[in-house]
Amino acid sequence: MTGVFSLLPEGRAGLLVPPPDTGGEGIDGYLAAGGYAPLVAPGRLLDRIASAGLRGRGGAGFPAAVKLRAVRDTPGPRVVVANGEEGEPGSVKDRWLLRHRPHVVLDGLRLAAAVTGAERGFVYLSDAAAERAVRGALAESSPELRIDVVRTEHTYVAGEESAVVRRIDGGPALPTAKPPRPFESGVGGAPTLVANVETLARVALMYSRPDEADAVATSHLVTLSGGAGGAALVEVAAGTHLKVLADLCGHGRAGAVLLGGMFGGLHGEGWSDLPLDHDGLKAAGGALGCGALHFLHPEDCPVAVAVEAAAYLGAQSARQCGVCLSGTGAMAKALQAVARQEANFDTVAKLHRWSQQLPGRGACGLLDAAARVVATLLDHFTDVVDAHGRSACPVCASTAPEDGRRFTVPVP
Repeated sequence: MTGVFSLLPEGRAGLLVPPPDTGGEGIDGYLAAGGYAPLVAPGRLLDRIASAGLRGRGGAGFPAAVKLRAVRDTPGPRVVVANGEEGEPGSVKDRWLLRHRPHVVLDGLRLAAAVTGAERGFVYLSDAAAERAVRGALAESSPELRIDVVRTEHTYVAGEESAVVRRIDGGPALPTAKPPRPFESGVGGAPTLVANVETLARVALMYSRPDEADAVATSHLVTLSGGAGGAALVEVAAGTHLKVLADLCGHGRAGAVLLGGMFGGLHGEGWSDLPLDHDGLKAAGGALGCGALHFLHPEDCPVAVAVEAAAYLGAQSARQCGVCLSGTGAMAKALQAVARQEANFDTVAKLHRWSQQLPGRGACGLLDAAARVVATLLDHFTDVVDAHGRSACPVCASTAPEDGRRFTVPVP
């Protein structure tokens, strides 16, 4: 089962408006819903975004108003970018929005340009169907803002904000050293806002439905998946318990969850009571990330899941930072040794040490994600890891890393 569901209260504004049978939302439908409303007092919109506490939906959860102000307050011609490149294999929300609701993303980009004073915009993506939808929406809306579409190859790191800038400028979609950050010097050297497409879509919804701004800002698009149940794209209010989401797709039997794509790590006992929000998950040692949740059932082995996650991240390394290349490779190799009962007396101790020392040392979040997967496996599944040292695990023995296929979800 793969579907699209809204768990928001009836009548509340949301992004998962069912598209018509023709595929995507057209200009007439979007205008009828209040989209592309005349621009009035962009500064007031910025205050609304700050007051509602809208946070970026690309993974880091950075306050959206802070990024907007940083670009607005930096001298020079400015640029805004709608970032639709989903690096996490378990996330589909950005591609769904671009395919089925391109106008709400373009409207958000228009509003971000008004707030920052930008004169040029880009939509950055890797999905062919999303590109067709966006180009079609641009043709029928004819925005005053000059907007170009830039397509890239899909990789885990291609959506990192400095990689976005580098690719738009004609280079490879690989992260660069910071500083400068894009708000200081981005596309063509101009101050640049790189914003996730869901973030921009929520800006548009907050503008057309100001009375619901707080609720819009704190709702989330979440991708649910797991080997023994269904997959779905769901819109939920912040604070919803993960058990509610698991039950929706037949994952009520799950004994653990991989949070935030791979960025939030593995969580076992007590996972079902975790609230879906940035602060609640951070307090539990996790992270919401891109909002993707992968549930592990009793027949799944968390070590096997960690092995595949680490192997995938290692394969996706940009190979620019020595510490990332060697660090992800070393952690993946050590995890495979644990899974195959080939670990020696200090393998687990090395994994502990690496998971604490490596975060923050790469040019992007890939190394941090790998380290968190390792750290949470060791913290939450100590008995399981120890058991792998005493006897062979039948699940690990019959499972080979498949470059992230375990986590991949089709776009509904």
